Amino acid sequence: MEAGEVVVRYQAEGGQGLLTIDRPRARNALSPEVLKGLREALDRAEEDPAVRVVVLTGSGEKVFCAGGDLGQLSGEGFLATHEGRRAYGLLLERLQGVRKPTVARVNGHALAGGLGLVLACDLAVAAEHVELGTPEIDVGLFPMMMMALLQRHLGRKRALEMVMTGDRLPAREALALGLLNRVVPAAELDAAVATLVGKLAGKSQAVLALGRRAFFTAEDLPLPAALEFLAAQLSLNVLAEDAAEGVTAFLEKRPPKWNDR
Repeated sequence: MEAGEVVVRYQAEGGQGLLTIDRPRARNALSPEVLKGLREALDRAEEDPAVRVVVLTGSGEKVFCAGGDLGQLSGEGFLATHEGRRAYGLLLERLQGVRKPTVARVNGHALAGGLGLVLACDLAVAAEHVELGTPEIDVGLFPMMMMALLQRHLGRKRALEMVMTGDRLPAREALALGLLNRVVPAAELDAAVATLVGKLAGKSQAVLALGRRAFFTAEDLPLPAALEFLAAQLSLNVLAEDAAEGVTAFLEKRPPKWNDR
């Protein structure tokens, strides 16, 4: 990468914060600069009151993200290299921890760590030519960190088949397995993403943030603890200004006017 080259582009427009991995010649691979750029762009989108939904995509039409940059596996010392790899896991956490809904615009193949980015987003819309997979095993590696998300999306048998064989899934099959929300022709991708973004942008941002946080927390709790936790979260929810507005608007048969509080 040349000095000063922008590898993650950020654009805010129409309530959407668009994050684009822009390394088409490197198949939008996850270099340290890309990981840093994505974290900074997420911070920027979260702090921008005009942004109501975060959309993540890759440049071009062939590859959303091919995963880690194999040309940068080694670094200056073992521990420094290890910390660099941890940065990917921290990015997955950041995607789920951001206070705004996230949508993956999967314009091309999502492989290895690139698939992890798709899974870390709340929702995902893909072009029908896309393939998803974890091909790391074919170069003697295992998809360690993104596997934590794959386990939460798939049953044990299918998840193990993906990581052990390295086979790619066509978009339609990935949709049937719950890895994607929508699959559309490439020419309809932007419209499908815009429709989904519009729906999310029209909800109470305060309630969405509370609900998303509760969803991810409850996901890893035993059932009795999850139900107790969610009961407490519901009590918080009903105290929100937007909850009162939503119920009042329903009774008055009018659209709600959210204050995002």
